[in-house]
Amino acid sequence: MNESPNTIPPLFRCPISLDLLEDPVTLCTGQTYDRSNIEKWLAAGNLTCPVTMQKLHDPSIVPNHTLRHLIDQWLQLGPLFDPANPETSTFDSLASLKRNLESHESSLENKLRALRKISLLSDEYCSFNKSCFLQLNFLPLLLKLVFGTQVSINHMINFIELALCCIQKLLPLGSLEPLNVIKDGSKLATFVLLFEKGTNSVKTGLCCIIDSASSSSETVDLCYTLGNTHKLVHEIVQVVNQNYEVSGDAIKAMSALCSLQSNRGSLVRGGAIDGIMRYISSERRNMTPLAVRIVEKLMGLESAKVALVNHPNGVQTLVNMVFRVSDQECSESAVEVLLVVCGEFERAKDKAMESGVLTRLLLLLQSQCSNTTKSKARMLLKLLRSEPKQR
Repeated sequence: MNESPNTIPPLFRCPISLDLLEDPVTLCTGQTYDRSNIEKWLAAGNLTCPVTMQKLHDPSIVPNHTLRHLIDQWLQLGPLFDPANPETSTFDSLASLKRNLESHESSLENKLRALRKISLLSDEYCSFNKSCFLQLNFLPLLLKLVFGTQVSINHMINFIELALCCIQKLLPLGSLEPLNVIKDGSKLATFVLLFEKGTNSVKTGLCCIIDSASSSSETVDLCYTLGNTHKLVHEIVQVVNQNYEVSGDAIKAMSALCSLQSNRGSLVRGGAIDGIMRYISSERRNMTPLAVRIVEKLMGLESAKVALVNHPNGVQTLVNMVFRVSDQECSESAVEVLLVVCGEFERAKDKAMESGVLTRLLLLLQSQCSNTTKSKARMLLKLLRSEPKQR
C-alpha cells in the first residue's frame, strides 16, 4: 500500500482520491471507488456518480472482488504484473521467481520472498496457474533445493519450511514422478535428517510427501525405499509416541507406508505396534480409526500378532475400541484384530475377557452398526466361549 502514486496502475486508483483502492466497491453506474471515499461522498448528500455525474437510481454499493483480487496480485508480484493481462503477468512473474531461486547470487532473504510469492500463487488452483507451475517445473526445483542442500539445517530452516509448504500445494497439480529424486542416497539421508531434526512444520511436510508417494504407481519404488529405511520408520514411530502436534500426520504417513505390503515387516520391526497402542491410549487421538486400521493390516504378519499380544496393554486397548458409537468402522477393525489374536493366542483370549470384551460386544450388537460388524462380533463371541486351546 506504500507504492508511489506514479507506479500505481490507473485501474487500481480511486477516481476520487487517486490513491490505491483499498476496498473497491462499484456503483450502479459501473464506476468503482474506494469504499471510504464514496461513502463520504454519499453521506454529504450527493446523489450522483462522481465520474459520470449520472443520478443514482440505486445508491447501494457492491464489493468488487475481482478488482480486489487483481490488486492483491499486483501487490505481491510487483512491477511484472499487468492488470490488462494478468495471465501473462503470472507466467512472467513465476519465471522470474524461478530464476531467483536458481541463482547462486540471490540472497537467502530474496529466495524467501520468492517462496512467499510462490506460496500465494499456488493457493489459486485455476487451470492457468496450474499450467504455469507444470511448464516451469517448479516441483523438481523445490525438491532439489530442499533435499539437495549441503548447508546447516538450522541456517536454512525457514527456507526449508516454506519450500515444503509450497511442495505440499504443488503435489496435487500433476505427475508425482519428480518425488523419485528422494531415492538418491544423499537426498534420502537429508529426508531422514529433516524428519529427525526438523520443526513440526517440516515433519508435517515430510509426512505429506510420504502420503503422496503411496498414492501413485509412479512412486511405488520410493514408497518401498522410505518404508524400508529403518531410521525413518523409527522417527515416524517416535513422532506418533511423543509429538501430539504432528502425531496425526505421522499416523497418516504410517498408514501410507503400510499400504505397500512389502513395508509392513519393516514397520513392525520399527515399533509400529507399540507406537500405535500408545497413541490410541492417549487422551488426544483424533486419528484413532486410521490407527486401528493400520493394526488390522499388520495382523497378516506373525511378528505383529506377537508384538500386540506381548504389549502390556495391547489387547485391552483393542477391547476399548470395540464399542465406539462415533466410529463404527473403528469398531469393526478392532473386532477383526481381536478375532485374529484371540483365535491364535489363549492368553489374548484371557486378557480380552478380563478387559470386559463380552459387555462391549453385546452393546455393539444392540447398536446401529453394519451387518458385517455384527457378524464379526458374533464370531468373536462364539470364539470366546469355545474350549481353550494351547498356544
